[in-house]
Amino acid sequence: MTVLIIGVLTWSLVHFIPTLAPSLRQSMTARLGENGYKGVFSLLILAGLTLIVIGWRATPEHYLYVLPLWSRSLGFVLMIVSFILLGAAHYPTRIKRIIRQPMLAGIIVWSISHLLINGTTRAFVLFGGLGLWALLEIMLINRREGPYAKPEAPPLRSELRGILISGIIFVVVLFVHPYFTGVTSYPR
Repeated sequence: MTVLIIGVLTWSLVHFIPTLAPSLRQSMTARLGENGYKGVFSLLILAGLTLIVIGWRATPEHYLYVLPLWSRSLGFVLMIVSFILLGAAHYPTRIKRIIRQPMLAGIIVWSISHLLINGTTRAFVLFGGLGLWALLEIMLINRREGPYAKPEAPPLRSELRGILISGIIFVVVLFVHPYFTGVTSYPR
């Protein structure tokens, strides 16, 4: 469990650097250059992900709770919403007129979805930890950036194309999920 916790903390703390420690980011960029900073940032994120995977696999499953069977279907629907939000961060969309940080909102929905399906201690640490990180990140970024200027609504065709791409990626992840996690990702 310790390795999993360190992985989640590494992921979170590295992502907090631009928001909570802009002077550290600036000094690292001055010393290493923009690409050097991005390289170190990427390596630290990769280290965090590696620790998360190793920690997840090494941590035994101890159940904290078991939710009713219908929560699996709700979790599945929330995963679809999560993928739409994650995709919305990468293309012009009306979603951005409502949700300022769609990628981080998607991570929160992803976390809730997984907590509905997985009631184990390791799931609570991983999904609860990343959901909490995303929530804090939204609050910090919104405070840093001030009032939100909503973007213009894109053409409906662009919107639908983005949702379709998110849907295709969701289906691909749905089918490869068992090979990477050992867990099926569809309701039973």
